[in-house]
Amino acid sequence: METSMKLLQVGLLTLSSMLAFSSPVFAGEAEDKGLAISKESKNRDLGWRDSQAEMEMLLKNQHGETSTRQMKIKSMEQENDGDKSLTIFNSPNDVKGTAFLSFSHPTTNDEQWLYLPALKRVKRISSRNKSGSFMGSEFSFEDLTSFEIEKYDYKYIKDETINGVDCWVVEQYPRDKYSGYKRRVVWIDKAEYRTQKTDFYDRKNTLLKTLTFSQYNQYVNKYWRASQLEMVNHQSGKSTLLTWKNYQFQKGLDEKDFNKNALKRAR
Repeated sequence: METSMKLLQVGLLTLSSMLAFSSPVFAGEAEDKGLAISKESKNRDLGWRDSQAEMEMLLKNQHGETSTRQMKIKSMEQENDGDKSLTIFNSPNDVKGTAFLSFSHPTTNDEQWLYLPALKRVKRISSRNKSGSFMGSEFSFEDLTSFEIEKYDYKYIKDETINGVDCWVVEQYPRDKYSGYKRRVVWIDKAEYRTQKTDFYDRKNTLLKTLTFSQYNQYVNKYWRASQLEMVNHQSGKSTLLTWKNYQFQKGLDEKDFNKNALKRAR
């Protein structure tokens, strides 16, 4: 009887040791897998050089009332840096001529400027204010920067099928102390590594917004772009729908198309 008890105790101690060591190993594997999935998603969208497209922004308030804005977007890749983008508002008249310039960076603060034609001045967006609303939409200034691997820490959560699409679910934790988010939960499809959905959690770790990507099309036989992006704010009841069209790639855009002078001459 005494021998049996000793064997049982040894067995329990062995199991306890296995569990103690298995948790950190699993955590490391989950982080490595989350990073690997996110890297592959990024790598599959490299090399497009530059693009331009037209976009409609549909704003809807908590009462269902809507307003629409028309824009033109230009973007350009940077070697060993984040993307540059220029957004130009074409309508309605109260925002026509407004332009937004964004320089994304992997490890340093993003740079963003807003040109307001009524004031005829360029306003720099502070890194501390990046969680502010972009032109009254449910997108923040932070949401408008390009995805860069170095901006986050990662953790694979699970596999899940949404809308008939098999996905990996990965948590992304912003490294920027001024980020408006505690974490993002991203659904990335297994077939093409395209983002299908992102949940945004505020600094209190409460679900704030959900961004859904739909109607993907492929361009230049490689690059996937969603024709519709809908951001729903669960806390305010508001939403913003972006509809993209007339994508063009590799049109020869260069640095002069993305500087502060370009903001003032944007049409």
